[in-house]
Amino acid sequence: MSQIFSGAGVALVTPFLNNKIDFKGLETIIRNQVKGGMDYLVALGTTAESATLTNEEKADVIQCVKDNANGLPIVVGMGGNDTQAIINQMQNTNLDGVSGLLIVTPYYNKPSQEGMFRHYVTLAKESPLPIILYNVPSRTGVNLKYQTVARLAEASDKIVAIKEASGIMSQITRISKYTPDNFTMISGDDVLALPTATIGGKGVISVIANALPSKVSSLIHNALEGNYPEATKIHFELIDLFKLLFKEGNPGGIKALLNIMGVCENELRSPMYKITDETYNEIKEAYLKVK
Repeated sequence: MSQIFSGAGVALVTPFLNNKIDFKGLETIIRNQVKGGMDYLVALGTTAESATLTNEEKADVIQCVKDNANGLPIVVGMGGNDTQAIINQMQNTNLDGVSGLLIVTPYYNKPSQEGMFRHYVTLAKESPLPIILYNVPSRTGVNLKYQTVARLAEASDKIVAIKEASGIMSQITRISKYTPDNFTMISGDDVLALPTATIGGKGVISVIANALPSKVSSLIHNALEGNYPEATKIHFELIDLFKLLFKEGNPGGIKALLNIMGVCENELRSPMYKITDETYNEIKEAYLKVK
């Protein structure tokens, strides 16, 4: 079941125009993913600025993704620091046509490893869909350790994968070593997608793919087929953009790049704010070298 989450996934942005969702821009981005050979779509993750969206807006985003996915599997991001609230969210979201849920570790209240284990097991019992764990300690303040990931992979058939964004290669390696063969490890960092593939990772949920889906899909597909020279060539081509897009935080960088490409406005929803002109111009310069 987790194999549908292998390959090249994209963490979709939410374009805005005058503080309203720009659905035309979102449709363009999704259609570009289909044309670019991406394998699945992730809606309402961190990159989507989901924390700033109302429940009605989230429902509209999910519907837009469904309407334009052209058969690609869809993953919907959910999360919070109240287990019951997430269960309620599952029950009150139209998940028809959705293939899985991306559930971030609880943030702010910093639960223990046992607390997170019980949190995810409870969600797995209630979830109608497979769950991708999402570990991003730089944002949540808590790290889901490899021992806990291994326990969760064994504890429930619903817990099928992890989006690993700790940036700690020793931890990523141990997740690969100690989880079952049918558990899918997904890189949560574009810059680590290739190294992660060499130690058993099965792909990426990418930010830069919003703008360059064909590059990302080619990089990942070559890596998963063992064609590391070609994958490395693309990795080297994109390395400056990988770093620049996160220089002032995500999704400021990727929205700047999409604006440079003429896809959508360079607009974020408060408290997020667009990047500086200096970084914008650095991204533009790096992009022009990739074209």
